[in-house]
Amino acid sequence: MKIAKKIFVYCLGLFFLALGVTFSIKSQLGISPVNSIPYIWSLISGIEQGHLIIVVFSSFILLQIVLLRRKFNPINLLQIVFSTIFGYFVTLTNYMFVFMSPPESYIMRLVFLFISMVLVAIGIILYLRAALIPLPAEGCMLAINEVTGMEFHRIKSFFDTTMVVVAAALSLLFLGGLIGVREGTIIAAVGIGKIIGVLNKIFKNQIERLDEFINGDKAITLRSEEC
Repeated sequence: MKIAKKIFVYCLGLFFLALGVTFSIKSQLGISPVNSIPYIWSLISGIEQGHLIIVVFSSFILLQIVLLRRKFNPINLLQIVFSTIFGYFVTLTNYMFVFMSPPESYIMRLVFLFISMVLVAIGIILYLRAALIPLPAEGCMLAINEVTGMEFHRIKSFFDTTMVVVAAALSLLFLGGLIGVREGTIIAAVGIGKIIGVLNKIFKNQIERLDEFINGDKAITLRSEEC
């Protein structure tokens, strides 16, 4: 029963993350670094973004296997399952809001971006509280950390920067301009972690009750770090 609760909360977190991806696309101010390559690739190829998220995230899992070799825990292959679920969630949320046109005014685009960041922050809080397995991008960063000993925040900065640079290069090369990587990409990278901190303080009691729901006992404390 406990594992079922964990899976439910984890998947709920993935759904909120997917909603955040959809609203970031609608804002037209730039998508998050980890989703930038699948988004640009979808614009180039015409393939549904959710399907390409599955492909890109699966490559992150393969990289973990290459880096860790025998140290790779087979349970982390479940990342493939959750990557697939997340990919289809993005397809679903994009379809749910297909009727919604991107706002014309810059102020409303900022509003959409803020909504996106809040949704992503909620998603991160939920999937971290479930404490199952890391998402593939985070798992890849942890693998690099274990192999190199480099500090996690430095790895994350390098990882995110690499994703953005590759996405920008693909956009310039195949789309003739810089699409999908804009000021919103930077704002989200900096701001989501801060929003997580604010939400953790405001909804501290609710999060403790969520822990009790998941674990069936006294609330536990987990680190809710930025994605």
